Amino acid sequence: MRKNRLFIALFAFMLLVLSACGNSDTKDAAAKQKKAEPTSMILATTTSTQDSGLLDVLIPMFEKENNVKVKTIAVGTGQALEMGTKGEADALLVHAPAAEKAVVDAGDAINYKRVMYNDFILVGPKDNPAAVSGDDINAAFKKLADAKSSFISRGDDSGTNKKELGIWTAANIKPAGDWYVSTGQGMGQTLQVAAEKKGYVLTDRATWLAQSKNLDTLQIVVEGGKDLMNIYHVMQVNPEKHDKVNSKDAQKFVEFMIDSKTQEVIENFGKKEYGQSLFTKYTE
Repeated sequence: MRKNRLFIALFAFMLLVLSACGNSDTKDAAAKQKKAEPTSMILATTTSTQDSGLLDVLIPMFEKENNVKVKTIAVGTGQALEMGTKGEADALLVHAPAAEKAVVDAGDAINYKRVMYNDFILVGPKDNPAAVSGDDINAAFKKLADAKSSFISRGDDSGTNKKELGIWTAANIKPAGDWYVSTGQGMGQTLQVAAEKKGYVLTDRATWLAQSKNLDTLQIVVEGGKDLMNIYHVMQVNPEKHDKVNSKDAQKFVEFMIDSKTQEVIENFGKKEYGQSLFTKYTE
C-alpha cells in the first residue's frame, strides 16, 4: 500500500515537472516570436541607386542580417536631403557632395561616410547631330547650346540635375528655349524621354548600363573627364536634432554600407551582366 502511494506521488511530481517545462517552452517560444518582430527604418535615396538595381540586392541583405524592414523612398538627392533636414527619414544614401556637406554642417546628419562612386556620362542620338565627343563636358555643352540640340534635363534637384546645372554654369550658359526640356522625373524615365525625342542627356553610368538595352536610339558621346566623377555618401539623420528617428538601425545601415562584405558586393554588382561594375567601392 505504501509502495502504491509512493508511486502515485512520484508520478504526480513528474507530471508537475513536465507541465512546468512545457509552460517554460511555451513562454520561450512566445518570447522568441516577439523578439523576431522586425523594426522599421526609412531610407531616403536617389533614383539612380534604385533604377540601377543595386538596392534590390543590398536591402534584403541588410534586412536579413539586422531583422529590420526598410522602407526605401527613391527621389532626387535634393528631396532626399530635405527629408533628412525635416527628420522624415532615418538614413540617407545620396550623391551631391556640396549639398550633403551643407546638411552635415547644419547638424541634421551625422556619421557621414563615403561609400562608392561611378561617373557621369553624356548620351545622345546615334547620329549625333551636334557632333560632340571626347571627354570635355564643358565644350560639349557649349556645342549643344550653340546648335540648340534637344537636351533633356531631369529638372528635379537630384544629384545628376545639380551636376548638369553646374556644368551649364561653368560654361557660362543659361539653357532656355524649346530645345531644353525638363522632365521633373527620375533618371530612368528621363532617359526614356531622351530616347523618344532623340535628345542629349546627362546620366550616371550605372543607370545607363542598367537601362541601355531599352534605349536603342542613344549612345554614349562624352565620357571620361576628370570632373565627371559621381561619388555616393551614406549618413544617418541626427537623433539629437530629430528625436523621432530610428537612429539605432540607421547607424547599423551606415556600418553595413561600409562593411568589407558589402563593399565587395558593390564592387562586383553588374560585372556578370554588363561586363563591368556599375559602382566602384570607395570607403574612407
